[in-house]
Amino acid sequence: MGLAMDHPPASTQATAPAGVLRPVTAIILAGSRPGVDPLAQAAGVKTKALVPIAGRPMVDHVARTLLAHPRIGTIILMAQEPEALADHPQTQWLWDEPNIHFHASGAGISQSLRDWMDAQGDGQANNGQLNNSLPALVTTADNVLLTGDMLDVFLARAMGADIAAAMVERNILMRAYPQSRRTWLKFRGGAWSGANLFWLGGEGARPALDKWREIEQNRKKGWKIISAFGLKLLLGAALGLLTVEQAMAGAGRRLGVARARIISMPMAEACIDADKPDDIRLIEEIMARSPYADGASPTEMGERPSAATTGPVGPS
Repeated sequence: MGLAMDHPPASTQATAPAGVLRPVTAIILAGSRPGVDPLAQAAGVKTKALVPIAGRPMVDHVARTLLAHPRIGTIILMAQEPEALADHPQTQWLWDEPNIHFHASGAGISQSLRDWMDAQGDGQANNGQLNNSLPALVTTADNVLLTGDMLDVFLARAMGADIAAAMVERNILMRAYPQSRRTWLKFRGGAWSGANLFWLGGEGARPALDKWREIEQNRKKGWKIISAFGLKLLLGAALGLLTVEQAMAGAGRRLGVARARIISMPMAEACIDADKPDDIRLIEEIMARSPYADGASPTEMGERPSAATTGPVGPS
């Protein structure tokens, strides 16, 4: 990657043409789990979000893709120590980018997102600037293969939902990358793996975050989880009696959400995140075969990367 990418001007963010829907806030979850992260330790960096992939920190790839998309407005970088994300030669630009705000996360993802939503409702400022933008798209710093096409699909299908989560059906991934190892949830009609794209549609998402916070706090108490989702729903999912859409709708009702939606992603790459060394190797192979492997980012080229259901794709 060229050095010119280290300090991109604020003008690299795409602007939406007149007459289109207003920009959506994007939240990048870039925090750390308790304990030592093996990827960060092996790379000699402070946090996983700074682990290099194809010569650039993870979070740099994700932030650039979001900035390049015309539907994305403000970007929130959320971590326990958000200032550490900019304490790197290749990510210092994040601190100076006016469309990126930093937000200190709390105890758990659901609590952090709930705190952020509360701050917007109170009119509090992030880095001195107000951000009252909901709905919001949520992704992760290790979602390095995120592309504009993925965002197009997700945003189009998530609009109108209170909460939504992206998933990829196993056959889509296996046709393209049979070597990839994912965790699969089996439902009637197929097995699914999560893609790190989520949707908070507005005030309707609050009950789900509150309930999920309870589940996080009681994750070691099995009866609490059964109580939260209901035995009928859990058995139906476990026995493969429900489709993934039916399971999501049922979970939404139990969480107090009227409109809960699964977004089926047609891109195999959507569920490949950087959790293990094998993931990083595969991601770098995909990037090396992409149109942007010569060092020019999609943002600099004035275009977005594309994804195919059965072929490799490169992010910005």
